[in-house]
Amino acid sequence: MTGGMLVGSLCVCDLLVNACDVNCCCDPDCSAADFSVFSGCSIPVVTDDSQLCKREAVLYSVSTSTVPERVTETVEINNPNIFCIQSTNYQPAMSFITPDDPTKANFDSLLKEFGGIDFNNEDVQSTVGSSEARNASKYEYGSPILTRDSYLKIPAPLGTNECTDSNPVGFLDSQDFTCSRNIQIENCLIPALTLGTYKNIEVLTFPSSQNTINVTLQAIIIKSIDEAVFRGNLSDYIPSYDNTTGVCNDVVLGGSYTFTYTDKGGITSIAASFILGAIDTNTFQQNFQIHFIENGTAPTLLSGNPGYVFGLPIVAGFKLPQSGIIQSTNRFGQLTLLKSSSDQDCLVQEGNRTPVLFGYNSISGCKLRLSYIGPEFCKFAKTAILSVLQGQQSPNYVAQFGNSQPENVLDWVPVTINTADQADVQGMCKIPVSLILKISWTKFGSLVNPQAQIVNVEENIIYAQFPNNLEDVGFIQISSSVTFVDVSQPASPGYKAQPTIDAKLPFDFFYPFL
Repeated sequence: MTGGMLVGSLCVCDLLVNACDVNCCCDPDCSAADFSVFSGCSIPVVTDDSQLCKREAVLYSVSTSTVPERVTETVEINNPNIFCIQSTNYQPAMSFITPDDPTKANFDSLLKEFGGIDFNNEDVQSTVGSSEARNASKYEYGSPILTRDSYLKIPAPLGTNECTDSNPVGFLDSQDFTCSRNIQIENCLIPALTLGTYKNIEVLTFPSSQNTINVTLQAIIIKSIDEAVFRGNLSDYIPSYDNTTGVCNDVVLGGSYTFTYTDKGGITSIAASFILGAIDTNTFQQNFQIHFIENGTAPTLLSGNPGYVFGLPIVAGFKLPQSGIIQSTNRFGQLTLLKSSSDQDCLVQEGNRTPVLFGYNSISGCKLRLSYIGPEFCKFAKTAILSVLQGQQSPNYVAQFGNSQPENVLDWVPVTINTADQADVQGMCKIPVSLILKISWTKFGSLVNPQAQIVNVEENIIYAQFPNNLEDVGFIQISSSVTFVDVSQPASPGYKAQPTIDAKLPFDFFYPFL
């Protein structure tokens, strides 16, 4: 507001042209007759910029004399804030700069500056790669993280939702970007979709140092075309297009970097995990996240805050009498299912588990070959298969939210075990053949940003009966599955009460009608 403009000339309630605004004491169009029906001043004080150490203020009121008139008083207000602005030496910063109107003379220059997905890219590159940036003794907040020949960059939207590949990663600047890619799916083998582009990176430990550190690959999640998710091997993947199905596989859909830094402004390690998937359209989205943790501190990884995030592991644990919840340190091993393998042998599957990821239904199984069923073998088979289905340490409590704390037992729900138990029949062997996990969840909170909350977990074990002393039974199919059921009730939006009009009118306002 300062920029050479007098505070006395400002009147923010003056909305009507050549007419008096009701209760606007600074409106120059108001006369004594108008002031006589005013109930007060809607804006009694008009001040300069509140960040200035000393600012001018104009106080407005209406006199109570026989002929009402505007009363104006100019005062100076001192700002007690020690971080106030003493003087403004750059006047354009105090207001919006009017952009240039395109003409035939300046059209080419404006197109060169603003015509593209990202503009001023050369200025960014020259700034982050300058000798001043590389001669710094340490990284500072927001300064770009440097590589040997450039700087670290991740895809991000700029101006539009389309991805630009020149977004610099700032030190201690946590980021979470989602942008859209528009490609020719037949030519999906491009650097922006290849894992090596984001994995094979050498980052300088300090800006002025020549010592580098590599990215440590921690996890790779593979997502199929039908949204099925499973963990992949820590190896190199290259996008490949299948002419038969029209699907491009092993495309980078997202990634997450975690930087470990020191209090001296250096980087000690970089851990990364990526999501690779299959696409069958020319347009899809990528998501990249950047996190920073200080060396010597252990990060607290959550599955949501507060509600669960789709694709993150379910938080589970054990509850002992007179204690809180005890959890495994491996968040991908707290609630698990039997993992299918190529040999499908149940007796070698024990301990081979896959995590239950929120929102993703899955099914797995194995085969058990029985050559003879007898009383002793029946007991062994029942115990062994149950261990394969449930795992060695099956949790009995599941967290309602992704950030539920172990000490808050009320934020956890018990796992209800329902056994479809048939009555024991003389001469028959009862063996568990299926485990069905049903997780009911609901949307909790506001309609604008609903949070996923788990409200019930059921574990159903199904048994089958086989005659004892039976030879050459053959193969028995053992299966386990998890199903997520949305039990949310229809949303009931709430509305604020309608505003009331608190207006005071002169006693003869309706004269002569009343």
